Amino acid sequence: MSANCCHHCHDEDPHRANPAYRRALWTVLAINGLMFAVEIGAGLAAGSASLQADALNFLGDAGNYAISLFVVAMALRYRAMAALAKGGTMALFGLWVMATVIWHAVHGTVPSAFAMGAVGFTALAANAASFGLLWTHRHGDANMRSAWICTRNDVLGNLAVLLAAVGVFGTGTGWPDVIVAAIMAALALQGAMPVLRQALNELNRTANVLRVPAE
Repeated sequence: MSANCCHHCHDEDPHRANPAYRRALWTVLAINGLMFAVEIGAGLAAGSASLQADALNFLGDAGNYAISLFVVAMALRYRAMAALAKGGTMALFGLWVMATVIWHAVHGTVPSAFAMGAVGFTALAANAASFGLLWTHRHGDANMRSAWICTRNDVLGNLAVLLAAVGVFGTGTGWPDVIVAAIMAALALQGAMPVLRQALNELNRTANVLRVPAE
């Protein structure tokens, strides 16, 4: 590959080693790690499928942000490979939550509405902060976009958990909790699709560049 081609490729890659994005990732990584610890304990104690699903989402996002930090200074090809792995993780999370939903539906679990509301509100505040930090990077490469999509889905999921808490309190049944957890699983599966598509497109594009014959 010629030097001119290499210089052109670098100019077309403004997101590589973005320091503002790196700082944002470190912050949201810390937020997600802390919230996983809080929410998994509360979800198990309250018997809430939606809180457990949200906790697993925090864990998955923390792992995704860690991967993003690892590859942020690498070439687009490696960032696209990381995004591909993250898209697959999002899809697996959706399938795992769906299995949890089925278990709680079969056993008729009735969670604590108060715990769901309190923890759900705290999680919403944490994800709203992360959402704001990643907002300016939402139109970046697949690696950046995947991080923002994860956080966007988290905010929607937190709002749904709060609605589920109101539903559980009002009906005295666990069905609102189960329904919300199922919605969160669907969001994870839906969010994985554009990330996987963009990552595959970026991998194809970089593969085409590598095949350009040297001048």
